[in-house]
Amino acid sequence: MSNDEFTTRIAPLRTWNEGKPRINGPSIYGVGLNSECFVPIPAVGERPMQFSADGLLAGLSIDSASGAITGKATESADAMVTVTAVNALGRAERQVRIVAGDTLSLTPPLGWNHWNCWGAKIDAEKVRAAADAMVSSGLAAHGYNYVNIDDGWQGPRGGDSGGMQGNEKFPDMKGLCDHVHSLGLRVGIYSTPWVKSYARYPGGSVGEPPAGEDPRGQIRLGRFHGDKGFENEDALQWAAWGMDYLKYDWNPNDVPHVEAMRAALRASGRDIVYSLSNSAPFKDVAELSGLANCWRTTGDIVDTWESVCRLGFSQDRWTPYGGPGHWNDPDMLVVGRMGWGNVRENRLTPDEQITHITLWSLLAAPLLIGCDMTQLDDFTLGILCNDEVLAVNQDPLGRQGRTIREYRTTDADGATLRHETVLARPLEDGSLAVGLFNRGPTGAEVAVNWDELGLIGTRSVRDLWANSTLGSFEREFSMGVPPHGAQLLRIN
Repeated sequence: MSNDEFTTRIAPLRTWNEGKPRINGPSIYGVGLNSECFVPIPAVGERPMQFSADGLLAGLSIDSASGAITGKATESADAMVTVTAVNALGRAERQVRIVAGDTLSLTPPLGWNHWNCWGAKIDAEKVRAAADAMVSSGLAAHGYNYVNIDDGWQGPRGGDSGGMQGNEKFPDMKGLCDHVHSLGLRVGIYSTPWVKSYARYPGGSVGEPPAGEDPRGQIRLGRFHGDKGFENEDALQWAAWGMDYLKYDWNPNDVPHVEAMRAALRASGRDIVYSLSNSAPFKDVAELSGLANCWRTTGDIVDTWESVCRLGFSQDRWTPYGGPGHWNDPDMLVVGRMGWGNVRENRLTPDEQITHITLWSLLAAPLLIGCDMTQLDDFTLGILCNDEVLAVNQDPLGRQGRTIREYRTTDADGATLRHETVLARPLEDGSLAVGLFNRGPTGAEVAVNWDELGLIGTRSVRDLWANSTLGSFEREFSMGVPPHGAQLLRIN
């Protein structure tokens, strides 16, 4: 059988800004108590579109043009809200839960981060262009809403709070945040508790370097904790600008510095999702998972098959610590054109990129795009904007997928002949999302049986990448999977 017969079927990319409204995104949102929030409600359909909401908590309101819910919830509550979107062709309604309390990010963050594309060669205009492209491409209509600035923005301290200010590449941070928010999107920022960041920009502390040897040159690069930290000053500045997300980056993450920034963000007066980077120590995950919304379980990803597999298929031990408001993060997405400062073609094949999105969706991982948003092609948009695949990632139960079975054979020299992995994830409606992965060099038929999944009887199987129901099956199901490819199923 030829590899062509195993080509993964992908539903055609649909135009997002034509037709009647359809409200997308998660069915649950968390907001802080007495804290400024910004919650976009995504929808596809012809523009202009008008939004309204019935049953909003006291202190919250919805912007009729963008669909963003803003304000301050004044009391702890769990409210069912009816959101309505209307355009010239019709109307759509959807029930969403808004939970006001102490937990944000009740589903994994969806958005963009500049690092894998631009590295330290970032400036405000590139961020604006990425935000504009998130809307014009349709990504925002499918739920991607964070536009996150990584390392490279930091300048001298100042302002009313004494917090870090933008450098010459970011002369007007408040204006940049206002622009992103005007599009109905959120905006994020980067910092580190070290004296210098990885890209050698100013960090969140100052002080003399520690005495002693420096065999790896880390102290020389400023990668150490200063005597004086500016957590409160910086958090107040970020809140004043309107930031909605913080990537806090150093290695190894330690509990005292995580706690200090968590307290500062809570006291800032704004909902700011708290993401730790990088390589969180597994020995501390029980504590870290109660302090942050996301934490990196790995080092940095690159766009190679080995990197995607090494990071993505090593997450089982982290499974007990992930859940609503607290997400294991195997790093950003490496799809589309990227290059860490020198944009180029992706080194992953199309099937390897499908495997990447399938795996991260089953892992309930944050989906932060890392490519040049101004050069998105139909394939990249197709794998990012499949609403049935996104629904797995955004499922409100928040249970991370785990490995059900792995099978590998090699030849006499140790080269892989066949390598199959099956992952499964329970969903809120009682169904299972199941990934069939072919990590081998040739096409293969990959099977899953109901005993492995804890199922009995006849079950309906849906192909989520193709958006098609395959039929009802007893005891097991098998499907052709291309080399380095994946199929994503929903078994009811």
